Amino acid sequence: MERIVLSLLVDNTAGVLSRIAGLFSRRGYNIESLTVGVTADERYSRMTVVSVGEQEILDQIEKQLRKLEDVRDIKELKPGHSVYRELILVKVSANASERQAISAIAEIFRATIVDVGRDSLTVMLTGDQSKLDALINLLGDYEILELARTGLTGLSRGSDDIRYLP
Repeated sequence: MERIVLSLLVDNTAGVLSRIAGLFSRRGYNIESLTVGVTADERYSRMTVVSVGEQEILDQIEKQLRKLEDVRDIKELKPGHSVYRELILVKVSANASERQAISAIAEIFRATIVDVGRDSLTVMLTGDQSKLDALINLLGDYEILELARTGLTGLSRGSDDIRYLP
């Protein structure tokens, strides 16, 4: 099984996300991660789609996406030639005596404590998937109350393959 990370530049219109997700669903392709946000040009959104499968299936996914009217550009974000990041928020049960230890773990990862409650701490971290997994593993000694991950987002390195749309 291989993994593909695609960066799609799509029209920022209603229904685009549904059409792209529908393409995956109809063909039985799995989406491991999907993030979407408007670009500097409000007419377009950037979608980062991560999928896993055999190379033949992954090639087919890209071909099918290129056929969609709303898709303006597709780039495969290859490791080493791209920057990937993910964000995680982890709410951990923490009494007064546990706060220092949890804060020390957060500091090791350069994570930020974004909320402190009477009996909990919320930690925020950005990084690659393995860094986030390592934080979760270390916080596993404490009770994790809630966890939210954004999914992968990324851009290619440098400015050689920038596509400007009219």
